[in-house]
Amino acid sequence: MKTTLLSLLCTVGLLAACATPNTSGEVYARRDTLRAVDVHHGEVLLVVPVIIDGEATRLGLVGGAAIGHALGREITDGGGRYIAGAVGAVAGAVAGQAIEKKITQQDGLEITIEMDNGRVIAIVQAATVEFFEGERVRVLIGRRDHARVLKLR
Repeated sequence: MKTTLLSLLCTVGLLAACATPNTSGEVYARRDTLRAVDVHHGEVLLVVPVIIDGEATRLGLVGGAAIGHALGREITDGGGRYIAGAVGAVAGAVAGQAIEKKITQQDGLEITIEMDNGRVIAIVQAATVEFFEGERVRVLIGRRDHARVLKLR
């Protein structure tokens, strides 16, 4: 039972890490390929470190509930196993979502840019690339104002 429980816990953890949406400026979702975007240039005015909130999905809820149920049933014998399993499932679901939210949280940057046309914008993206005040950058703006900041190459 302990091996099964450990395997389930590891699987839920790995799946939660894989479910993290990518907010990097240099990584593209498959749906964003083969699409035209507007390319603008500008100068970085300010870079502020931020935290990009994690997500709590059904994966954390269901995985936590399954682990909590299994643990709850292990701590007692007899008819109390069902009650302990139910209580464990509820506690596990709450804990699973909190853990998933923390695991999927990311360090980010709020990058304020003065565009060449004089417009000032701010974009938040994952802190996978370092930007500096005064640096010239490219800003890609796509559908529904989806935007990313990239280094000039």
